[in-house]
Amino acid sequence: MNSDAATAAPVFSWPVRIYWEDTDAGGVVYYANYLRFLERARTEWLRSLGIDQSQVRDVHGVVFVVREVAIEYSAPAKLDDELESRIDAVERRSASMTFAQRILRRSDGAVLVTARVRVACVAADGFKPQRIPESLFSR
Repeated sequence: MNSDAATAAPVFSWPVRIYWEDTDAGGVVYYANYLRFLERARTEWLRSLGIDQSQVRDVHGVVFVVREVAIEYSAPAKLDDELESRIDAVERRSASMTFAQRILRRSDGAVLVTARVRVACVAADGFKPQRIPESLFSR
């Protein structure tokens, strides 16, 4: 991944609306919920590529699991905020992918969260590392 990811157009973007269930008693998004918003963007990115994760499990016998997360919280999101969960860059290796991701507030473009997430491809039945099936990304 390169350092130009912050200024380049995102690889993928997914909208997020903040509901009561996402917030704490003060109406601020609970910090762990940002992980869900990042996950949704990665899942929807795969879906946009025509990759159904249930089918990947059934046909190829593999699943993707989060291996490592580095996250920085810069500003809070609040009830009713409209956010954008972005994938800014993707690095694919033989058995893992690393994503540079951000969550922005749509109203002012403020970056609320930046994250680096590494997912591993593992066997669905024993969770041992596996190569990512080449056919998944050959389109």
